[in-house]
Parts: sequence; C-alpha cells; structure tokens
Amino acid sequence: MFFYLSKRIAIPNNVKLKCISWNKDQGFIACGGEDGLLKVLKLETQTDDAKLRGLAAPNNLSMNQNLEGHSGCVQVVTWNEQYQKLTTSDQNGLIIVWMFYKGSWYEEMINNRNKSVVRSMSWTADGQKICIVYEDGAVIVGSVDGNRIWGKDLKGVQLWHVAWSTDGKVLLFGMANGEIHIYDSQGNFIMKMKLNCLVSVTGAVSIAGIHWYHGTEGYLEPDCPCLAVCFDNGRCQIMRHENDQNPVLIDTNMCVVSIQWNHTGSVLALAGSQRVGGAQEKDLNIVQFYTPFGESLGTLKVSGKQISALSWEGGGLKIALAVDHFIYFANIRPDYKWGYCSNTVVYAYTRPDRPEYCVIFWDTKNNEKYIKYVKSLISITTCGDFCILATKADENHPQFVLVLCNSIGTPLDPKYIDIVPLFVAMTKTHVIAASKEAFYIWQYRVAKKLTALEINQMTRSRKEGRERIYHVDDTPSGSVDGVLDYSKAIQGTRDPICAITASDKTLIVGRESGTIQRYSLPNVGLIQKYSLNCRANQLSLNCNSSRLAIVDNSGVLTFFDLDARVTDSTGQQVVGELLKLERKDVWDMKWARDNPDLFAMMEKTRMYVFRNLDPEEPIQTSGYICNFEDLEIKSVLLDEILKNPEHPNKDYIMNFEIRSLRDSRALIEKVGIEDASQFVEDNPHPRLWRLLAEAALQKLDLDAAEQAFVRCKDYQGIKFAKRLGRLQSEAMQQAEVMAYFGRFEEAERMYLDMDRRDLAIGLRLKLGDWFRVLQLLKTGSGDADDSLLEQAHNAIGDYFADRQKWFSAVQYYVQGQNQERLAECYYMLEDYEGLENLAGSLPENHKLLPEIAQMFVRVGMCEQAVTAFLKCNQPKAAVDTCVHLNQWNKAVELAKNHSMKEIGSLLARYAAHLLEKNKILDAIELYRKANYFYDAAKLMFKIADEEAKKRTKPLRVKKLYVLSALLTEQYHEQMKNAQRGQVKGKSSEATSALAGLLQEEVLSTASRFTDNAWRGAEAYHFFILAQRQLYEGYVDTALKTDRKQYVWFTEKPEV
Repeated sequence: MFFYLSKRIAIPNNVKLKCISWNKDQGFIACGGEDGLLKVLKLETQTDDAKLRGLAAPNNLSMNQNLEGHSGCVQVVTWNEQYQKLTTSDQNGLIIVWMFYKGSWYEEMINNRNKSVVRSMSWTADGQKICIVYEDGAVIVGSVDGNRIWGKDLKGVQLWHVAWSTDGKVLLFGMANGEIHIYDSQGNFIMKMKLNCLVSVTGAVSIAGIHWYHGTEGYLEPDCPCLAVCFDNGRCQIMRHENDQNPVLIDTNMCVVSIQWNHTGSVLALAGSQRVGGAQEKDLNIVQFYTPFGESLGTLKVSGKQISALSWEGGGLKIALAVDHFIYFANIRPDYKWGYCSNTVVYAYTRPDRPEYCVIFWDTKNNEKYIKYVKSLISITTCGDFCILATKADENHPQFVLVLCNSIGTPLDPKYIDIVPLFVAMTKTHVIAASKEAFYIWQYRVAKKLTALEINQMTRSRKEGRERIYHVDDTPSGSVDGVLDYSKAIQGTRDPICAITASDKTLIVGRESGTIQRYSLPNVGLIQKYSLNCRANQLSLNCNSSRLAIVDNSGVLTFFDLDARVTDSTGQQVVGELLKLERKDVWDMKWARDNPDLFAMMEKTRMYVFRNLDPEEPIQTSGYICNFEDLEIKSVLLDEILKNPEHPNKDYIMNFEIRSLRDSRALIEKVGIEDASQFVEDNPHPRLWRLLAEAALQKLDLDAAEQAFVRCKDYQGIKFAKRLGRLQSEAMQQAEVMAYFGRFEEAERMYLDMDRRDLAIGLRLKLGDWFRVLQLLKTGSGDADDSLLEQAHNAIGDYFADRQKWFSAVQYYVQGQNQERLAECYYMLEDYEGLENLAGSLPENHKLLPEIAQMFVRVGMCEQAVTAFLKCNQPKAAVDTCVHLNQWNKAVELAKNHSMKEIGSLLARYAAHLLEKNKILDAIELYRKANYFYDAAKLMFKIADEEAKKRTKPLRVKKLYVLSALLTEQYHEQMKNAQRGQVKGKSSEATSALAGLLQEEVLSTASRFTDNAWRGAEAYHFFILAQRQLYEGYVDTALKTDRKQYVWFTEKPEV
C-alpha cells in the first residue's frame, strides 16, 4: 500500500479546523472550525479524456458552501448517508440538522440543551437513529425524523465518545477518564469493556477515537476484527466484538487525535503527531495505517503545526486531513489482490452477503468472466497462463494451500504447506512461497505440457524432488536436492524475509536488514549476497535476470546490477552495483518481457517508460500495469473496476505505446520506408521490424517487406511476401494485402471488381462467414455450385442451432437437405407432425429412422414410434416400445404378426410386478387389454370373494361377480374362435403362441368359476331381491327367493 499528498485547500481568514467528515455515498466533505465555521465542499472529476479516470483525472471543487448557523467553534460533524443529512454541533451545545435541497444545504432542525457541550454523535448503520452524548453525562437517542426516543443522565461521569454496533443493539460510551462502558440500545448498562492495551500504562489517558466498522462491504475473513479503540498515548486495540477477550493490540508510539476505518474495513488510519528527536525536538504530524490484524502498512508525513481530524473517501482511494487552516488530501494506492495472466485480469473483493472472497477471472479479450469463491484468501500471483491463489486451509489448523489455477479459474493442483505464504512468486516452472523465516519451492507441472515420457518420470519421482523448503539462514550449494522438512520453518531468524522475486533461472530473497540473497534455479544454490541501504517492499527481475528493481517502504525505486563487477572503497573487487537512478513516490513497476533495458513505472498519477535508465515523457494515468511487451504497455484501472466489480468494462483496460513505436509509425508515414528502416536498424526490436514489414506490404515493396519479416523472424510473413511476388496482377496483390491486414470488406470488393467471385467466396469460406458466402453464391451471374450451396445452407443452419434458434435453423436445413439436423430441430421445437412427415419421407431402413423412433418414444408417441421402427425393420424394438408405453394390446398384435414368443413372458412379468405392488385392478386391466381374459377373470373373482368376506355392500359385490362373469364369457368366446379356426383347417404352425397358451388353459381348467361363472352374481342378486321383498312385507315371496340362493350360500356361511 502506498500513499502520498496530492492536494491542499486553504480555509479563508486562516480559521483553524477542528473536525472533518467525508460523505461516503454522495462525496460531500463537511468541515468545522473556530468562529462558527462550517463548510460543505465537493470534489468532482472533470475530464473528457477516457484515459484520465480515477485518481489521474483532475479534481475541482464543484461545491463550496458556507453554512451559517453556528456561533461557537464547530466541534462535531457527522453524516447520515442513507437519508442525506448532516448533523453538526458547536461548543455552545447547539445542534443543527442540515438537509440537501435543490443543490444547496439548508437548516432542517435545531436543538440546544443550554447545559453542556456535545462531545460526540453517531448514527446507526441504517441511518434510523442517532445517539448524542454530552460532556455532563446526558445521552439522547433520537430518530431520523427528529423525534426523541429516549434520554438518560449518567451521573458522575463525563462522556467523550459514542459508537453504535453493526446491528444497532449495543452502544459504547467513551468516558473522559478512558473507560468504555457497554449499554444496550435502550440505555441499560451491561458491563465495562476490558482494555487490554492499557494494562501496563500509568498516568491519565483519554480516548482518541472509537470506530466500529459495520461490514457494509463485507469482511476480510469470518470473525474479522472490526471495532477499533484508540487512546491519546498511541495505545490501540482492535476487537472482533465488544466482549472480545483476545483483541489485537497496537502501540503506535504517537499521540493520536483521530481514527477511522476505510470503506471495506481493511485499513485503519490513525492521525496524530510524533515527537522527532535531534538538535531541536519537534512534533511531526503523521498518519499511520494498519490492517485489522495490527500489521503496519506505512506512515504518511504531513506538514503543518497540528493535525486535528481525518476522514476517508467513500471508495477508500483518498483521505482528507484537517491540519491548522488547511484541508490536505492524500491519494491511496491499495495493495489489491489481483493478477494478469493470458489476457485475463484476476481480482478479488469482499461482499457483505458472503464470508468468502469473490475472485473474478475476467477474460478481457472475449469480455467473459468466471466467478470463484475462496475462503481466507491471502494473495493472488500470476505468470504466463496460470495463477496461484494462496489461502488459509482451515481456521482451526495452521495449514495453508497454494492452488494452481488456469485462466478461467479451474483448480489444477492444490499444495498444502505448513508455512505462512506471506510472499509468493511464480515462474513458468516454479512457485516460491516464503514466510518470514523460510521459503518453499514447488516445481509445478501442467498435464497438457507433459509428454508421455515426462508423465512416466513424474509418477516415479519422489515428492521431495518437486517440493523443497529452505531456511533463510541456510547456504544451500545446489549440488543436492533439498528436502521437505518443515521443522526448518519453525526455527527463528534475526533478519526476516521482507520480499521475494524469481525468474526462470534466479531466485531473489530480500531481508529486512537490506541484505539481498541470490539463488540459482532450478537447483537452489546460494550464489551471492548483496547489501543495500533500504528495506525492500517490492522486488522485480528483468527478463534476463541481470538487473533487480527495488521499491522500498517509502516508495523509493532503485536499481541493482547483479552481475557488474566494481571496486569498493577498500580496493577490493565486488560483484553487484547500485545504479545511480532513483525515483520517489513509486507504487508499481514492470520490466518489459522482451527487452532487459525497458521498464515502466507508476509515479503518483504518472506512468514513465525508461530505456537504459533514460525516461520518456510521462503519461497521465492511475492504472496498475498488467503487461509490458512488444513496446506496448497494458494497464488496468482497478480502482474503477472495483467500484462495480461484478460488471467490469473493457474501457478500463488501456494500452499505451512507447515512444520508439510511436516515432517509427510517424517516420513511416512521413519520410518513407528507407529512412524508417534506418531508424529501426538503430533501435532494433521485433515489433518495429513487424511494423516496417506491414508498411512495406501496404506499399507493395515486397523486397523490403521480406527483409523486415526476416529480421523479426516471422516465417509466415516471409512465405506471404514470396507468394505475393508470384502474383502477376498488382490489383490481386493489393487484395491479398487487404485480407492479410484483416480489411476483408475491401479485399472482397477488390476481388469482385476483378470479376473473381470465386476468390471472394474463398475468402469468406476461410473466415467462416457463411451468410456472406450464401449471398455471393446467390448473386452470381452463373449457376452456383450445388454442393457449396448445400454446405452454406447447412452451416447457417448450424449457426442458428448452436444459438438454439431452432425455427430459423429448420428453414436452412430444409434447403440444405440435412435430414439428421432437421430431425433434431423438429424435436427441439416439439413439431412432432413435422418429425412424422420427415420419417414418412425417408426410405426404408434409413439410418435416421431408429433415432426418430426413439424421439417419439421419449415423448410417449407409441403409434409413430412403432411405424418408424417397423419401417427400419426393427419389430423387436417396436414391441419393446409398446411394452414400455403400456400399449399391451398393440404389443400382442405385433408379436402375433411377427411370430414373436417372448410377449407372454413380458406380460407375465409386468403383471407380477403390479400384483407385487397390490395393484390388482391394474393387473386385471393389463390382462384384459392383452386378451388374457382367463387371468383377468380369475383376479376379478378373487377380489369379489375378498369383498364378500368383508361383508361390504352387497350391490358392490354383485357388480364384481358380474364383471368376473363377463370376463369369463369373453374367455369362452375366445376359445370358441380359436377352435373354429382349427376346424377350418388352419395348420398348427399358423396359430400364434398366445392361442397355444389358451388351448392349454382350456384343457387344464377345472376351476369352479369357469363352469359356474354367474353363480356368485345370481346369489347376490337373489340376496338383494329377498331383502327388498322382506322389507316391503312380501314375506312368502322373500322366502321363495331366498331358497334360490341357498345352494350358493351354504358354501359361504356368515354371509
């Protein structure tokens, strides 16, 4: 993280400021001071240049309004962002609520107790309630509409600070004596806060600030510290909640006057002063920055006599400081978790609705993004086509994971390690992760780059060969492989690691003392130690590993030549030389990937390009450098992307050409190929030779173009230039050049002007532009090639089908006579009539018929499926379809017609399945549909018997016996027909398998219900009739009727 002062605004009449507050949503800045001073300012970016965005754009005051109403010194200003209100208070206890109306601020409410001064005010996170504390112990909680909710007088205390919890259920009151009391939202005392940071402190202390981050932008990790309490003596504690017994403790060694979290709760800023020793001791205004875990991010020095307050801008990219009668603005360059690999920007951010980091892989070329959620993300490191996500494995176990991912976020290989990966570097073959004491090296491999031999060797190799760990104090020779011994990482060191970097052949480790250790790769051997006078924060090697760039904690960039041999002050020859170039306020730099003398760096809001340590003119931008290659710099405006991270805009990716590329282009345009060739000769680079070759091609200077292609080693270009030379027509050459440069419309027009429609069609064929191919084929004067026309129709049909525009695809497939794809489209459109017509138009035994039949089966259209199966001579599949769709009568018919015997077993199996599930009526219906009347009658008779035993309604039992008898009659009729057929002289071979089964049933039947099928129905009929006669008084008739059913019922007592 880097920060620097960027702007200063003076307050008229030298009125000293006491407080300042920046509205996080609307961007208004309120500042209060002596003599009733209250101003509302607003900084707005005013630029028409798309490249000048964010911090690089000029900021001008779009509002500068004096608010009149206070007479005393304004001491407290606080915003309600949700309802766009400003609340202010002065030394006389006067409170004014201001509202925004038609571009200006006006008084809305005024309140004055006339007893004491207001010391602090705080709104809840939702803006519904405000708590006001007075110095005499009075507390008032009011609503946003001005109504008082409750009030309380705390006897015997002086109040100085107040803060709401995230959910608005807890209030913290800071006392003048340094105590913090915890109350609930109704003003009931709960307990005193334990202040661990003051355990060893003696003497009086006062609270400098209490700030509770409300999680509006999510948290860095679950249960992250978010409540900061700081005292004027510089002691600070950061708590997870108000009862945290193990807070993060910080001793800032400064006199603190104000504290505040940034908008994401990731950085805590503390403003105050520090006593500087020397000949004349004096207080220096400073702002210190810390993470929620107490790690120092740096110190910003501010001029002036006394700093009184600070406030963060809503996006966390600026901070406003009230110093004497000035407002100072400092720009913040955050250490985003991001990287760039294979045209993909990878960046991470927190969300309030999820505990994990949201990591987005944004493919800038295709403008596609892939989202991954990662718990406890530590860093993102990229190289080539891959990236490493360093994470914590589990909250309860001190283990960490290095996850190798490709450019769309797919995890390829995770490695669990037992050291904290504070610093991570990556090359094309190695990943290096370092804690403060040791560094771990993993030689990763990706499957697509391995040959079969390498895979075989890799499976046989020991794990220690690919993973090694070294203590920073060790001196490995590189002659033997290291081992994976994590006990080395436990050993301490007096000189911890502070930065690392690596190339394919060199590893550089920087230590806090300024020592730089150089190791060889892949065999890790300590080659050299260098001594510098700074503590490195960022290290970077050039493309040939000859020079090292160092950015220290103060943003000073220096360079070290690793291989230079110089004589030191004692006359001894030493290796390594600190180069004379030094730049300040640097927060990002990148070496060119193809030139060891080229690098780009970000200095405040300017980008400088250096060649051999000589700078070019700066470019105004605030982007982070992604890549420097081919004399072109690609940078990304991460500040703008992270304002709306879910919808990145391609406008936030910017490309800058360096001066030599711009000059070469200008020379080619103005003075010609020969003079430009001399300039490129003096400043050789493949990109410049390619530029020269392209210019020569445009002018059809084929010899110069071929020579330039040779210099930039472009074999395809050389072949193209030679092929152009063999063309006789200059117009043809021009057309080919236009196609080479991607100006296809011009090339096509030139082909058509030459009456070479075939070449125009060939060009469009290469491009896959089938719409234009079809258009050219139809507009031609001669007959079009039928096969090519059919191919074009099918290709356009594929285009629409790929986009699920099935209706449009059908029209082209019909013209292209593509029956396979037509069937698919009809099926997707649910146009089963069209599918049936297609099946009808196909010849018998066509290979597409089974597939169409299966489509009908999937939607339950039995008849159409059977027709298709029979047309392709698959009766077995047709019968299976009938069985699958429960069309048993159709199945039996098909089995008869095609002499298939297995239908009986299928029917029996399905009936057994239904009976097993007690679906007897379904089994009866199955047998009836399949003309198995005997089995159906038997089951129906069984149901009637069971119902009779239950003594249920006699009429229902009668009906069941009637149904059983009817089925029996159908069975008898079936038997007569079968026997009649035999009498007519039909041979036994002509009878079906089913008729044979029925014949066996006739011969073996001895069941009572087949001979007397109607006895049960008659009995219940007479039983019901007798009952009716009895109840109507015809006793004699009832007795006679009852005698008729006697025979049946004598076998069935209790009925």
